[in-house]
Amino acid sequence: MDYYTYVLAFHVISMMSWMAMLFYLPRLYVYHQEHANKKEFVEVVKIQEYKLYKYIGMPAMWATIISGVAMLYINPAIFQSGAWIHAKLTVAVLLIAYSFSLEYYRKQLENDTCTKSGKFFRAYNEVPTILAILIVTFVILKSIPVWFSIGITAFFIFVMYKIMNPSKKD
Repeated sequence: MDYYTYVLAFHVISMMSWMAMLFYLPRLYVYHQEHANKKEFVEVVKIQEYKLYKYIGMPAMWATIISGVAMLYINPAIFQSGAWIHAKLTVAVLLIAYSFSLEYYRKQLENDTCTKSGKFFRAYNEVPTILAILIVTFVILKSIPVWFSIGITAFFIFVMYKIMNPSKKD
């Protein structure tokens, strides 16, 4: 258990780096799509997208996964601490899937074959926020606040809907 807190610290630090990529890369996709007619700009954004994903995002994701597995190995009793750990791991898997989806879109953008709009990527950029809120809530409370989880998810679905379908006043 002596190493647990060091691994935990590394886990949190690597998760913060991973989240930085998850928050910023879709924003680059917005700029990419909304300025597609500016070839020089797009070429610079493509380089930024590649480097952010490959040099920051992927190493940070794997560091987060490996340190998380190490924490579970060092302290297997955590699996008996309640359903929150299973909920946290489930949401973490969704975050991993989201991360891989960003690579899918990055490759399409790199090849100029992406049909998604800047508006789509603005809405898609909300996904890691909701997942991060759920993970942090589960870990801090060591429980699954069902109504909070449903409420915050519904709120973000509404936000995403409004981004995709702004009213005429907007």
